[in-house]
Amino acid sequence: MRKPFFPVVLFFLTFAALFGWQPALADCRSFSSLIRNGGYAVGGQDGQIALSCNENTPFIPASIIKIPLALAAFDILGPDFRFTTEFSIDRQNNLYVKGYGDPFLVSEEVDLILNRLIEKGVQIINSIYIDNSSADLATAAPGRGESNNPYDVPISPVAVNFNTVNIRVDDGGRIESAEAQTPTLPIMHDLGKGFPPGEYRINICRDNCPADVQSARYTAELFRDLQRRKGIGGRGSNGIRKVPRDATLVYAHQNTRNLEEVVYFFLKYSNNFIANQVYLRCGAEVYGAPVTWKKAGRAVHNSLSRLLGPQTAEQIHLEEGSGLSRKNRITAKAMLEALKKFKPHNDLLQEKKNSRIKSGTLEGVYNYAGYLNDDRPFVILLNQKENTRDRVLERLENQK
Repeated sequence: MRKPFFPVVLFFLTFAALFGWQPALADCRSFSSLIRNGGYAVGGQDGQIALSCNENTPFIPASIIKIPLALAAFDILGPDFRFTTEFSIDRQNNLYVKGYGDPFLVSEEVDLILNRLIEKGVQIINSIYIDNSSADLATAAPGRGESNNPYDVPISPVAVNFNTVNIRVDDGGRIESAEAQTPTLPIMHDLGKGFPPGEYRINICRDNCPADVQSARYTAELFRDLQRRKGIGGRGSNGIRKVPRDATLVYAHQNTRNLEEVVYFFLKYSNNFIANQVYLRCGAEVYGAPVTWKKAGRAVHNSLSRLLGPQTAEQIHLEEGSGLSRKNRITAKAMLEALKKFKPHNDLLQEKKNSRIKSGTLEGVYNYAGYLNDDRPFVILLNQKENTRDRVLERLENQK
């Protein structure tokens, strides 16, 4: 007796169409030599998924998570948002620097700030105190290590030069700043001890050092040196202290870079410090000070829920905003939805072989996300030993 072939086939095709298994299964098989543990998705011209493999499986995103973060930041803060830092003076001419996480408080910006303080009538700066009360970061950024590498720098409400020092060590062991705009500071001599001749950009805080103390020291030393160069008198100590009630707010500095420029930098250079400062600012904007990692996560999640829909947002889990944490998760399908929304800003991504691409890399994590050379959004999520993302990308570009 012949089996009822047609009803069985019809049932299978209907089931596959409903749950999206048929195309995913076929596409996974065709990439089996390149993808051992991962997935991908490519959008079609109609806005639907054209090609996919394991599109509903969550994987570690690494730095491509910066794209959904940028999307949420534009929603919460706006592209023209500028980070603010407040400067107050008390009756003893002590300066208080109260920060709100400006990631671009670099030497050039500090120089500009001191010029503004002079214009405001500041002639003497004695002690320099850092007020970190806008944040309550009891724990380090999830995923952060304790190495010399800049990607492991601590996060703090007041931080200069990305909490890194750029130093040069000569053949005689003499240490100096490797940047014309940044003077050689005492902290550089301490951090550079033991380094062989060469030029280095290093994390100011490694081996479980007290991050707030080290960051405050670096900030105060930079302000002090540039203060003297500008002829502002005064002397004193430095430390961490809240702005007292009798202090006068002299100047509130808005950074010269707006959020769109800041996002461009953290996407182009995959700067983890900048990304997490933006992540925390989103939390502060929605839930107020002091900001915490939990507040930031909730604010970003709720923003993505509004932008992408609750179901898609549930497929994106952020412990922090840079992609360092291995507890972060995203599905290829959710990433594709984020890329669709991010399309108006796709020029913020780096161009590679006529495609716009953001990479994400950790040990055993090799991801790409962006827009193919025909402008279709795509994502490749590989959580495996072998890095085959370039070969996967090449094959996807050839499949129309």
